[in-house]
Parts: sequence; structure tokens; C-alpha cells
Amino acid sequence: MQENFRQFLDRLRQSGELIDLRQAVDIRHIATLVDQAKTALYFHNVIGYELPVISGLIRTRERAMQALGCETYREIEDKLAQAINRPIPPKYVKSSPAREVLLTGDEVDLYRLPIPMSSIFDGGPMVTAGVVIARDPELGINSGIYRFIVKEKNLTGIDVVTPNNMRQFAQRAYEQRRPLPISISIGTHPIEITGSGYRAPLGVDEMAIAGGLRGAPVELAPCATIDLPYIADAEIVLEAEILPTGWTWPEGRFGEFTRLMGGLHWNPLVRIKAIAMRKDAIYYNLHMPWENTWLAAPTRYAAIRQALKTAGVQAKEINVTLGGCAFWHAVISIKKQPGEGKNALLAALSVMDLKHVVVVDDDIDVFDPAEVEWAIATRVQGDKDVIIVSNARAKPLDPSLPQGYGVVPTGAKVGIDATIPEGIPREYYERITYAYADSAKIDDYIGGKQDEAGRSGDEAEVSALAQKILDAIGKEPLYYTDIAERFSTYDFRTVARALGHLHATERLWQDPHGRMCVRGSQFAAKPPQR
Repeated sequence: MQENFRQFLDRLRQSGELIDLRQAVDIRHIATLVDQAKTALYFHNVIGYELPVISGLIRTRERAMQALGCETYREIEDKLAQAINRPIPPKYVKSSPAREVLLTGDEVDLYRLPIPMSSIFDGGPMVTAGVVIARDPELGINSGIYRFIVKEKNLTGIDVVTPNNMRQFAQRAYEQRRPLPISISIGTHPIEITGSGYRAPLGVDEMAIAGGLRGAPVELAPCATIDLPYIADAEIVLEAEILPTGWTWPEGRFGEFTRLMGGLHWNPLVRIKAIAMRKDAIYYNLHMPWENTWLAAPTRYAAIRQALKTAGVQAKEINVTLGGCAFWHAVISIKKQPGEGKNALLAALSVMDLKHVVVVDDDIDVFDPAEVEWAIATRVQGDKDVIIVSNARAKPLDPSLPQGYGVVPTGAKVGIDATIPEGIPREYYERITYAYADSAKIDDYIGGKQDEAGRSGDEAEVSALAQKILDAIGKEPLYYTDIAERFSTYDFRTVARALGHLHATERLWQDPHGRMCVRGSQFAAKPPQR
């Protein structure tokens, strides 16, 4: 996909997924308007600012699919898995339109950018959609999405509380008492944001994963004041350094992907050395929490499926649930072999920060909470089927964990094996299904359809029908409804009377599956031994 950021906006506009607001809008109203809107919003006239603001781009499942050129959400997962397995390294270019305006020194002024606040409790205007690129002399290059609260015209914080590669880069620089250069690309295609959101191992370039998503190299261009590249297609680029202050400055609060307000964080400071932008730059504000959710979820799907594949478990469907904030909960259906319910749990719980995993059989719809709960209710014994792993890596944003300065908590992971237990016949879980469900449709009857009445028999006909039924079940056992259908030229009452006749003459019996058969035949069920 060769589409750039602005072409993506045009495509959203043409499909009715983006609305242009050209009237004057107070920047303080942007977040709540985006929260109410069913589409992305383009604010052309933000009071007090020269630049327009776009927000809410990936705030729905449908727009997430549109962003990556996919027809289904599952296709996003497949596309990401392919990109991870076949990354395409970035291409370096000499310059880009983001260099049309370059502000350095005293000209650097973050207050010129229309950076909104989101929540009532935010600690300040916050850059939310910047793709951050950093390099460690020994560990290589890393990309990610981080938040920057504006503190001064050329100073922000950077929210790196979660243990990850960027935090490790910053920690190593801090220990060496040196700043860590970073580029912050704002207004990039969702492909680059998705690629940077994948937690790749050290040494793996997330922009190469973004290239795999595109099917073509991501173009990177050199910064002017630091030795790092930025995304050439960006609208705005901040060239900066994480200062070696350590995690000593209060910052926040933040609205989190948990749909809760996070507490105060302690973070390093960031000095902005240059602002580069297009002459007609558009400021992109990523709206929390749903844009973050829909961008993050596919990375979880891909990682879970890969872990299951490595464990030799055949997964049917995966649901990283919205109730679990698309980070912590997964429901997985598998084509189960003996013992694989537990193997699937162990594999899935190793993925990222997954906290709770439920594994079900392939007859359960993982996207239907009632189906999943039913599987737990009917297939789980807590002492055998619930796994708890203590002291595992946890996400500090989990509000159920201890919070505070310097706390990098560990927590519990819980797995529930809601598959049919070994040793219990599958037919014990045969669901209620209704006769004639494929042919008797309520809409037809509401529309006036009526059935024809079968023949009603006298005692002689009942006796003759009983013999026909006996002949049939002598050849093979039949369910009651199969008999009623096979002899449907009679009305149901006549069929029931014929079966009653066989029972009264002690010729009717049932096989172990509950089908009608001849008493004393090879098919007949035998009473349990006392």
C-alpha cells in the first residue's frame, strides 16, 4: 500500500468516515467532540492556532480495517503476522516536505502547535500520536508511541513507565549521564503507528515491520539537529533529547487505555531542539482510549497466534476482548487434542502483558460472552482447570496493582481451561437443537404460511403404523423426531399413539444415545449393574 497520510484522510472523507468542521472551534472542546462523534473529525479553524487538527482516525473497528486496507479484522492479524515474518527495511531519503519549515533555537515554541487536552484531569496539553525513533549504540534502533505533556515552550516529559525497549534505552543513557536523542513524527499513516506499536525484540526495527505491512519500504529522512531519522511522510517532526534527569519529575495525570484516569507518574524530561513541519501541516491528535485500543489489539492477536503455533496448538479463533481493554484478556478456541487446553493457556499467558486467558473448544463462539461464560459454567472444575501464575511481569498501569514511585510491579496471570475435560464423552455436550429449524421459519408463518394436516388413523391404522415403525427401528435406531418425520403422512398424534402401542406391548426400547430401537436387539441399552 503506497498510500500516504493525506491520501488516507481523503479516503476516509470519501467513505463518509471523516467530517470537516470549518467553523471556529475552541481547542478545549476538541476531545469531547471527538468522543461524541461517529466519524473522524477535521477541525480546520482552531481558535488561536494556524494549524488544523485531525482526531479520531482509528476510533472504530471499521476504520482500523480501512486504515490497513483490510476487509475483515482478522485480515489485519494475518497482515501483521506476515509483516513480522517478512519485514521490509526502511528506505532512506535526503529530505521530505516536513522540512519546509524548520524552527530551531529560540524559535522552538510548542505553544504554536494546537496540542489539545483530553480529560478534565490531564496534567497538560499532550502529544499523543508521535512515532518516536531512538537508537542505542549497542542495542540498535527502536520505534514506539509515547505521550509528551508540554511543560515549557521547548520542554516536555516522556511517559515511559512500562518496562520496554525505549525505557531500557533511556535508562542506559541516564546511567551513562548522556542525553538520548529521539525523533517524534506526528501525522503519519496508521501503518507506521501500528508497526511502531508492535513490541518487537531488541534489534528488530519496527519500521521494517511497518514496511512489511505496507508491502514497500517506509521512507525515513535525516533530522537536522540530531543524528536520527524521522518518518518522511510526517506532517510535523520534533527533534529532541531525553535528558539524563532520570525518573524524577512528576507528570500526569493521564487518561489510560484502561478507560480510567492514571495516577501521577515520575518521568524524565525531554528538550525539544527543533520543530520541522510542512507549510500547510496538519496536527494529528490520537484520541484516548479507543484509538489506542484499535491500533494495539492486532499486535496481540498476532503474538498470541504465534505463541500457540510454537506450542503446537491449532487455534480456531482468538478474541482479545474490549472488556479487557484489548491488552489483558483473551478468549481462544482450539481444535483440541488431549492436554492441549493447558498447553494453550501456558503459551498464551506468556504473551506480552496478557493477564487472563480462557481457552475453549472450537464449538464455542469466542466473540459471544454468554457462550464463553456457559463453557466456564459447564466445563470447568476450579481445582483442576484454573491455573494461577504468581509474580509474572505486569503492566504498571494495572490499577489493581501497587502503585507508587519506582514501582515496577509483578502480578498474577490466570488461565481458565474451559474445554471439555478428557474422559467425558463429547455427546455429553450435545446441545439442544430444534427439529425442522432449517425449514420452519417464523417469518414465513407471520407472512401467512400454514402447514398441511397429516392423516389421522384409527386403531387399526395405529397398529399397522406401529409395525412399520418396528420394522424401521429393527434396521437402525432412530430418534423420536426422525420417526415423526419419516412417517409424516400421519399427524403427530397418530405417530405418538403408534409408539405408545409398541411401548405397551413391550417391544420398544432405547439405545445408549436415546434413539428408539427394538427391545432385546443388539442396539438395546442395558441397565447398569447394581
